Amino acid sequence: MKKISLVLLILCGIHLIAKAQTDPTKSDPTKYVFERDDQVREEQAGPHKGSGQTVGHSFFDKAPDYHTAFKKRILKSGSSIGYHLQKEDEVYYIIEGNGLMKINGETFAVKPGDAILTRPGSSHGIAPLEGNDLVIIIVYEKLKKE
Repeated sequence: MKKISLVLLILCGIHLIAKAQTDPTKSDPTKYVFERDDQVREEQAGPHKGSGQTVGHSFFDKAPDYHTAFKKRILKSGSSIGYHLQKEDEVYYIIEGNGLMKINGETFAVKPGDAILTRPGSSHGIAPLEGNDLVIIIVYEKLKKE
């Protein structure tokens, strides 16, 4: 009898644990949104008329009433984000690799741990150094469509 009670207790415990564990990718978007790289990964040409192939990850694009762009981009060796005019504050954070960033005609090296805030009215572009990929996080406020 004790063995049956113990087995039932264990089975009830397993059932409760399994019930409590839910898939975070199927979240209620009014409470939180959980996304993984492989869900939003997209092979793309270099943005802003940049060169080569890149891998873009646009997180939370489908989240209701979310007005911040949060992107991860992998710039493959030989690719770039083209030199372009900035319309809103934008942050670039270097995760991996080494590259060159050009802002308002000035070019400087970037490496992991560097954060760059580009301001409205400035122009900028970025590329990895030859032979390595550059992994960056990009964050900016989405402009309202008029």
